[in-house]
Amino acid sequence: QVQLVESGGGLVQPGGSLRLSCAASGSIFGINAMGWYRQALGKQRELVAGITGRNGTTYADSVKGRFTISRDNAKNTVSLQMNSLKPEDTADYYCYAGQSAYLVKYWGKGTLVTVSS
Repeated sequence: QVQLVESGGGLVQPGGSLRLSCAASGSIFGINAMGWYRQALGKQRELVAGITGRNGTTYADSVKGRFTISRDNAKNTVSLQMNSLKPEDTADYYCYAGQSAYLVKYWGKGTLVTVSS
């Protein structure tokens, strides 16, 4: 079993920045991919960004150029630097771990990001 604990959410004004972090613990052997999904009120959960064990990355088109994902394999953490935030980025952000961004085995409990003036 793997536990994922997110931190770093909060309220930020449009154009501002936030950094989300996710720490993994437990039986992490075999986990290849980690990253972030988000779910806005009334919408489906969507992939935001993912990173593999070899540092291959993927991003949603809506966040390319604004968000950067990084991973520290020694510390078993993944981070999401979010810049130029927009109101439409408001959502619950969930950390994931699994074989790939689409073969998710573990989820964090989520952290709320609110972008509002």
